[in-house]
Order: sequence, then C-alpha cells, then structure tokens
Amino acid sequence: MIDFKTRSTKTELLDNDIIPTQDLFLNLAELDFINQKLGGYSVVLSGIQKILDASAPQKTVKILDIGSGGGDTLKQIYHHFIHHHPIELTGVDLKKDCIDYSIKNTDGLPIQFIKSDYRDLLQSKQIESFDIITASLFCHHLQNESLTELFQWMSEKSNLGFVINDLHRHFLAFYSIKWLTYFFSKSYLIKNDAPLSVLRSFTRYEFKSLLEKANIKNYHIQWKWAFRWLMVATHEKI
Repeated sequence: MIDFKTRSTKTELLDNDIIPTQDLFLNLAELDFINQKLGGYSVVLSGIQKILDASAPQKTVKILDIGSGGGDTLKQIYHHFIHHHPIELTGVDLKKDCIDYSIKNTDGLPIQFIKSDYRDLLQSKQIESFDIITASLFCHHLQNESLTELFQWMSEKSNLGFVINDLHRHFLAFYSIKWLTYFFSKSYLIKNDAPLSVLRSFTRYEFKSLLEKANIKNYHIQWKWAFRWLMVATHEKI
C-alpha cells in the first residue's frame, strides 16, 4: 500500500554519488522533454514574472538557479526574458557531469555554471547576492530540516525574491508519471525516480509549514498543471 499522506524518505537514484555519464545525460534529456510536454518550465517563468511585475527593476536582473541540472531551465529563462529585460544567469549544481552537459546545452548563451554543493554555498562568504533565486524540481530531493535552511538562505541572498517550482504529492500524479515513464522512457533513472519524486514531494500544507518555520512571511503558493506547486516569496507583500 502506497502512503500518500507523508513524504517518502527513500533516496532517488539521481542522488547517488556515482552515476555513469551517459546514463545521467539520457536522464537530463528526458527530464527536459517531460518539462516541455507537462508545462514545467512555464511554472518557473510565471514565478519570475510575478516578481518582476511587483518590483519593476530598472537594472540587469541577476538570477541564480539552484540544482540547475542540465541547464534547461536557465535556457528557457534566457529565451523568455532576454527581449523584455536585461538578465544575468548563473546555475549551480553538485555534479560535474551536469555542469559539462549544461555548458554544451547552452553553448552560445551568456549563462555561467558553478560546480558546488548547495550546502557549501550556504557557508560561502564569497557568494554575492542575487536579485532572484530559483529552484526547479530540487526541493523534493531534500529533507525538511535542509529545506528550512535553504529557504532562509534564498530569502537572505535574493534582493527581490525567490521562486520554487516543485511537485504536488497526489495519487493521480504518481500513477500517471509511473505508467508514462514505464512505457515511453528509455532511462532507468527516470523510470525509478519520476514516481519516487512524487512521493517525496509536497502538499500545500507542508509547503506552508516549511516556509513559516523558515520565517518566510510574504509568499504565495499556487497549484499549476501538471501537479506542480509554484511558490513565490518576496520581501514585500505580493
């Protein structure tokens, strides 16, 4: 019997220290396909737009994406906003293979990538502040205690606010992605981790509790298709 009432603590294969490079690359390519088909990128783009609309910045907006994976989210951000507002984009990921993939994936685009564990970033005195910080499908990889710390840091380091794009734990989301990946995915990582990601994800109440524990006051949580949460936090009321 699958428990949808509490977050799973089972570790995803993607969180293993050693993953064969070609297996990881296939995983990243399929994740990009899933996000394009299921509207994952539109969630974070709308969150950034909410912050820009609320703050109306008159300078280049510096955006940091945590757990940037294959760099696809930053590529989408660049193409969506570059003709409307000057932006400076940075991605951070723990895995060297992800950084290598991202550099090739965004070849020709002014996006920089940093290889680092997010926990090292938390302790770094050299990391400058950013205007907007994003995390797409990253938070469900963390335990609640680490999430509280992460939300606090994102609030402190973001001049305008931060955006979370993550999954809604729901039985329809679980069984839909389980069977879709079973029939159409060629990646054992995707087949295992996609449904597990749903079990590791959040209810609205859990998101609110974590944000309030992190002392985040001004935030807005919105449900998005397909079974996504968009959370936008700013330093002023939205």
